[in-house]
Amino acid sequence: MRAFIYDLTSAREVALPLPSAPAKGLLWLHLDGQQEADRLWVDKESSLPTVALNALKATETRPRSDMVDGGALINMRGLAVNPNEGPDPLVSIRFWAAKGRVISMAYREPQALAPVIAKFASGGIHDPGDLITAFSTEMSKALDIHVADLGDQLDEIEERLDSERARSTRRKVSSIRAKAIGYRRFVVPQREALERLGSTRCDWLDEEDHLHIRESADRYARMAEELEAVRERSAVVHDELTDLRGEQMEARALLISIVALIFLPLTFITGLLGMNVKGIPYAEESWAFWGVFGVCMLLGLAVLGFFIRAQWVRGR
Repeated sequence: MRAFIYDLTSAREVALPLPSAPAKGLLWLHLDGQQEADRLWVDKESSLPTVALNALKATETRPRSDMVDGGALINMRGLAVNPNEGPDPLVSIRFWAAKGRVISMAYREPQALAPVIAKFASGGIHDPGDLITAFSTEMSKALDIHVADLGDQLDEIEERLDSERARSTRRKVSSIRAKAIGYRRFVVPQREALERLGSTRCDWLDEEDHLHIRESADRYARMAEELEAVRERSAVVHDELTDLRGEQMEARALLISIVALIFLPLTFITGLLGMNVKGIPYAEESWAFWGVFGVCMLLGLAVLGFFIRAQWVRGR
């Protein structure tokens, strides 16, 4: 458990035992959901409403914002410090916010935690509204960069479509599309939650907090639109790559068929003359081999010329 306090004179991290919430200011408790001691403290010492208690400890969450018993229950999602630790691309942080006090819990550390703590320590967070606003701003800024990067990667792929690298490119496009779907799963409800919070009137949310929350909601709305565009463009690019791969396979199959057709009459001639029977014409002549070779070459060139004229293959 980590505790931070702002009492109008200083902003600092405090050690156990926990101080009481200041009359004016903020007491922020951040809990690690993987620590049993933190979970037990929430159960026994937090005196939270049952709904808020269950929401803080829930392992599976989606972004939400609800007013409960004079406080706000808020779930947000953001990028993780260690993105490969869990199945979801975005990690959840849960808040119970009331006047003068905020309790937050996360099972995996979000990237936004460190910059928010730094802002708190510098005296930039004075009340629950400032804290919630700081988290929403940091999360949206960090995620916005990743969403824009997905679009940039797709732009580069679209400009350099190449059938020779279709297989590896398809895997990259599939990865981009999977990330876009994973992000959008939480971005859309988070936009809705922030919009709901931005329209909520309570004594610890002032007009500046509402303005910043609505700005974050607008950023999430733009990200949702960008992710939807990335998903649709990925599907189009995947189809184009599949078509390129199909054209490549057709060209190779045509080339193999042409080579087989060229050698088909030659194989017939050599097979006919290669029979081990009496009466093969010119079998005793010294020029017979080169004569047959010349006939085969002329026949092969004639068949190839026919294919070029029929535009089955391109002449140089």
